[in-house]
Amino acid sequence: MNRFVLDCSLTMSWCFEDEKTPLGDHILDLLMKQEYEALVPSLWRLEVVNVLSVAEKRGRLSTARSLLFLDFLLELPIFVDEAPQDVKDILMLSRTYNLSSYDAAYLDLATKEQLPLVTLDKKLQTAANSANIPTLKL
Repeated sequence: MNRFVLDCSLTMSWCFEDEKTPLGDHILDLLMKQEYEALVPSLWRLEVVNVLSVAEKRGRLSTARSLLFLDFLLELPIFVDEAPQDVKDILMLSRTYNLSSYDAAYLDLATKEQLPLVTLDKKLQTAANSANIPTLKL
């Protein structure tokens, strides 16, 4: 099975109509057809919930829509890597590529699992390219 590391920025493009992108649609299609599986670090769940919570508070999303989106994600072949990540490695990646610790966690997982990374975050894409981590593109 083909796999990649999925980040929150791309995931949330599936939730908000004004954030949809061709890459996001393509990745979702690959997952829905079960041609690929996504691997995410454990922080991904918290990031997704945080985006939904903020969107609800701003009136951008209803509570019902948030719950439907979470149910939708549970149906996709997205697997949470529960292995503890080495915080020293994440700190080093954060320093090296000037990333948040959250973004460095995605880069760390892609590095350790030797998987491509899919993200809409330009800074994270640049860091992945610099670290010789492939990124899926159209």
